[in-house]
Amino acid sequence: MAPTTTRVLRLLSLLQDRSHTGRELADHLGVTGRTLRQDIQRLRDLGYPVHATRGAVGGYRLGQGAKMPPLLLDDDEAVAVALAVGLAEDGSTGIADIDASLTRALAKLQRVLPKHLQRKVTALRSATAVGPATVGSREPDAPVPATTLTTIATAIRDHTTLLTTRTATETEVEPYRLINWRRRWFLVAYPLTTHTWQALPVADLTDVRPASRHFAPRSLPDDDLVAFVLREVAKTGWKVQARITVLAPAETVIARINPAVGIVEAVDAHTSVLVTGADALETIAIYLSMLMMDFRVDGPPELVTHIRTLARRYTEALDD
Repeated sequence: MAPTTTRVLRLLSLLQDRSHTGRELADHLGVTGRTLRQDIQRLRDLGYPVHATRGAVGGYRLGQGAKMPPLLLDDDEAVAVALAVGLAEDGSTGIADIDASLTRALAKLQRVLPKHLQRKVTALRSATAVGPATVGSREPDAPVPATTLTTIATAIRDHTTLLTTRTATETEVEPYRLINWRRRWFLVAYPLTTHTWQALPVADLTDVRPASRHFAPRSLPDDDLVAFVLREVAKTGWKVQARITVLAPAETVIARINPAVGIVEAVDAHTSVLVTGADALETIAIYLSMLMMDFRVDGPPELVTHIRTLARRYTEALDD
């Protein structure tokens, strides 16, 4: 039989997952029903609201109490919470009380993390930057496995190359930064085949493996790698690309749009070009309607047709 303290902690871990019958718990812990009931009472004395139900489907479950008791997290859960709290802290929620609480919670968690988990969290946090908040869109999420992010973050920390596979083509890249923007992940990397800086959508990589080659970091393509990713995504990262001539100075357009919408290039003192993109024509049309400036669609032709259709619908909606 395990020592009492160890056994009670194991019992708490089991109860945090789901409800269990008394027999299941006793079998897991290798104890008698009497010892199990004593351990249940020990948890209750410590403030954990362990509820018992009778009957054929009865058992024990951890319920809600009047105060917050300590929680047990496994390794993956602890890393996930630390990373999520860290990203929220870096991005700032804009709510002062919550931001302060996030900082305190992260400090507490980091103090008790084992060293091997601290290294994993540190690698992920130091390798990651958060893009700007943006307007809502219809673009679907592109989730990425945590193991993939850990592999990339470790390579960034150690300055070792990665072997990435995209559209059945394997490429060795030097990884420099992970950017999280719009619930998507992008890797700022320098492929050793094209020798050009790229912002790779991590969700599009079907395989990511560490390579053995160490590299000396190059001069970065931009002091602000988040801005670099936004420019690359606006130019090449969406299913639909658009080029819009705006009848307003570049500085006026820049002040108006969200940084995530696209990049702006000056044409002359009164005209600029907006390069943007999305996964759907409808999303670009929404962006342009929010621009509140006169514009001309240079392409693609499908966007011109879509906006003409919207214009007709709006006009007909105003007819008596």
